[in-house]
Amino acid sequence: MSAQAEKLELEEQDKTFLKMNQSKPQGRYGRIIQPCVAELVGTTFFVFIGCVSVIENVAAAGRLQPAIVHGLAVAVLVACMAEISGSHFNPPFTIAVWLCGGLHLTMVIPYLVSQLIGGVLGAAMSKIMTSHANYMNATGAAFAVLKSDELLGKAVFAEIAMTCLITMVVLLGAVNGKSKSPLVPFMVGCTVIINILAGGDISGTCLNPARAFGPALMANYWTYHWVYWVGPIGGGLLAAALVRLLLGDEKMRVILK
Repeated sequence: MSAQAEKLELEEQDKTFLKMNQSKPQGRYGRIIQPCVAELVGTTFFVFIGCVSVIENVAAAGRLQPAIVHGLAVAVLVACMAEISGSHFNPPFTIAVWLCGGLHLTMVIPYLVSQLIGGVLGAAMSKIMTSHANYMNATGAAFAVLKSDELLGKAVFAEIAMTCLITMVVLLGAVNGKSKSPLVPFMVGCTVIINILAGGDISGTCLNPARAFGPALMANYWTYHWVYWVGPIGGGLLAAALVRLLLGDEKMRVILK
């Protein structure tokens, strides 16, 4: 076989190899259904593990046990599912990511529904797993820190500020081109831990309406429940505004180009 013929054969092999390895366009399942399934499953296990850590918390551990468990659960789940759905597992994250151009509008409602369903399923799993006495003593891991109007303003502010911080970490680490980092799972997990350690006694450190809704539904505990919607969503919107107006790169910012 001549050198020219060998060269042509190698070129044909290369073309065949490239064709075989070209990624096919994703179908409807990969584009729409699978990300929602990932959000549902991820939120389910995050809320499940988080609730169990609260219900079965050892008194001597204080806030440390739920802080570490929530943080590590987030880190693991974000690392596993980031390439499938973006690993939001939290309505304020989804809204903020959409506002910053990281999610198509048509996926916002499906993500939110998936997260809330996941929150209910996770809370139900925690009720099945834990003892009745511990479950009732912890109000099913619902946020029962607030007992009166005295600290209401502080709790709302805490939820806004702490959710703003963690949402800002998500946006800058995973959406903003200039500051994207492969350490996002670690960063988000650490932010959850420090938030719970810092603000657990003030508001309970929810930061996530799906995490609040599931346990509240299972335990039928709705006292001051609105705080855990208004605060986190407000914090997420504030973080999106900071990134869009001041902290984002030129492509992200809408002013000061």
